[in-house]
Amino acid sequence: MTDNLLGEFLRARRATVQAADIGVVSYGRRRVAGLRREEVAAAAGMNQDYYTRLEQGRERRPSAQLLEALSRTLLLNAELRDHMFRLAGVAPTGRAVGTVAPVLRGILESYPAAPAFVLNPAMDILATNAMADAFFSGYARIDNLARMTFLDPISPDFCGDWIWTCQAIVAGFRQSGALFPDDLRLREVIAELTTASVDFAELWDSYTLCAATTDARVFTHPEAGPLRLTYQSFDVRGAAGQRLMLYQLEPGPGAESLARLAARPA
Repeated sequence: MTDNLLGEFLRARRATVQAADIGVVSYGRRRVAGLRREEVAAAAGMNQDYYTRLEQGRERRPSAQLLEALSRTLLLNAELRDHMFRLAGVAPTGRAVGTVAPVLRGILESYPAAPAFVLNPAMDILATNAMADAFFSGYARIDNLARMTFLDPISPDFCGDWIWTCQAIVAGFRQSGALFPDDLRLREVIAELTTASVDFAELWDSYTLCAATTDARVFTHPEAGPLRLTYQSFDVRGAAGQRLMLYQLEPGPGAESLARLAARPA
């Protein structure tokens, strides 16, 4: 197995793209399938010799900007683009998808036992199931998990370990900022919270983060009472930046009360 995985990838993708696909006028007989190296380099706005070194494995650390240009030139979809970034040892960056696919909404609705919802990098709540609506029903607005945590007066009482929750929110923003540096909505929410919440501003400035964990957490719902739950977070395939949050409630009176709240007519 070769250690020039990035070069192999570039050669394979170059062979699948025709000159006409990217608006390049082709002259004369072509001796290679797909694009020539010089055509890739010109279309991506880079030096031909540098691109050749990339394919040959003599250059292995292209910048994210050059990788973005190659992604456009080689007509990569989101999965292939991210794969190329990883082969180059560069963290993928991108633009988050803002709409929730109907099939994912269907999955949420078919998960009646516990809260489930979808977040974007700015922690806007994009979709919920009935149990999530009931779980968050004590909040004035169910719109953005970070704003709810830091700005709604109910949050310190609702979250059994509110300080840890705040640290987890900030840690999530730090990670999203690295993955989606151009996300305007993410910047907007961070700017708002920095101004509106002293707690957020202090955590953000201090870089105080917490380690990710799936340990059980206790919440106190204003109607259902104490709830103990664990959760898992899943990246949504094909929707960059979206995360599916699935909670699992431990059996008890609180879980039963929350289920009754979720069953109420809207």
